[in-house]
Amino acid sequence: MIRLFDTAAGEVRELALREPGKVSMYVCGPTVYGPPHLGHGRFSLVFDVLRRYLEWTGLEVTYVSNITDIDDNILKRAEAESRPWTEITERCEAVWWQAMDAIGVKRPTSDPHATAYVEKMVGLVDRLVEVGMAYETSDGVYFQSERIEDYGLLARQSIDSLRAGARVETSEEKLSPVDFALWKKAKPDEPAWPSPWGDGRPGWHTECVVMSLELLGEGFDLHGGGQDLAFPHHENERAQAVALGQQFAGHWVHNGFVEVGGEKMSKSLGNFTNLLDLIEEHDPRAYRLLVLRSHYRAPIEVSKETIADAEANLERLDRFAEQFGSAAATAEPDAAAIERFRAVMDDDLGTPAAMALLADLVRTANASGDVAAAAAAFEIAGAVGLELRTESEAIDDDALALAARRDEARAEKDWARADALRDELVALGYEVADTAEGTQLRRR
Repeated sequence: MIRLFDTAAGEVRELALREPGKVSMYVCGPTVYGPPHLGHGRFSLVFDVLRRYLEWTGLEVTYVSNITDIDDNILKRAEAESRPWTEITERCEAVWWQAMDAIGVKRPTSDPHATAYVEKMVGLVDRLVEVGMAYETSDGVYFQSERIEDYGLLARQSIDSLRAGARVETSEEKLSPVDFALWKKAKPDEPAWPSPWGDGRPGWHTECVVMSLELLGEGFDLHGGGQDLAFPHHENERAQAVALGQQFAGHWVHNGFVEVGGEKMSKSLGNFTNLLDLIEEHDPRAYRLLVLRSHYRAPIEVSKETIADAEANLERLDRFAEQFGSAAATAEPDAAAIERFRAVMDDDLGTPAAMALLADLVRTANASGDVAAAAAAFEIAGAVGLELRTESEAIDDDALALAARRDEARAEKDWARADALRDELVALGYEVADTAEGTQLRRR
């Protein structure tokens, strides 16, 4: 069985299954108020790879990933643009799925929307109030975090440390700075649902704990998301379940940050990068390959250079696939290679080692015509969702001429003209990769 780093335990440990042969996963999905960024793309790809690998090993995976369709950010954008908040969520969700489809992320088994579970969220908050774990204020209902003995587990910090570092909140009625909102009383003109504390809407942390337990049941196997969600979001989910004596996730998995220019990608740093731009300008598979070549817990650098390098690698993989596709389809994969693949993947999802193995198999097949090695390469690529293209469409003369002119511009270091020619080729429907041999084109 695969061993994964467990944020709660602080170590790599075996993924223990609630039910033999079946895996239940909950991965926090998007808040739909804007286009997906590279961080969204990374966590989606990391957990897509994990899901695909588990399924490849023969396990039945139930994969739940939510849509947060009511949130402060949604309401702020709706107000700023003078549009209905539902129009914001519907359009942004459509863009989300467009991006996920483009980068090859499998659709979840279930994609619950927060607004469909508000009644159950009210019920959970009511139970927390009844057992004395939550209290009402003039602006909502808050959870008493300090009453959870191990609060801060996922942050790997003590309650004193968390209290000292807590943000200053607008509510002066909170009993502790680490208490968090379970229910927010409605302000004028805001969408609202009925509750014992007045009309309002649920807090973000309440949404996911309700949807995960409702769809996967107590003691589900794995809860995942980006590293930035471990605290406070996931810790606050966990705290609510603990307060009610419910078993929550058995294993916590978090992926590392995306870096742009050596800095963590974030809106506050001004390097918020749109995933749609990457998809439009580059082979969408390049981002999956970039993610696969980095360990899921490590930072990943996304730049023109790293994406171009991934595209160049894809070009070599596709040439291999065109040569060996037919023969590999009927051949038995090299058994020793497949066992090595299992070993590195079972060791905390070791995709960098798996990609190194894939490259070795491709080199072996290219050098010696080893069909078993080629078949193993196809098997490994398929297990992690990396599409290898066995056929390429003919490139027309106009595109070839543009590519030649682009190579001339690059040789003359006329980067503006080279970029403009690249844009023309992309507009014509080509993926453009820079290689040692010059501009390489492939039909999208």
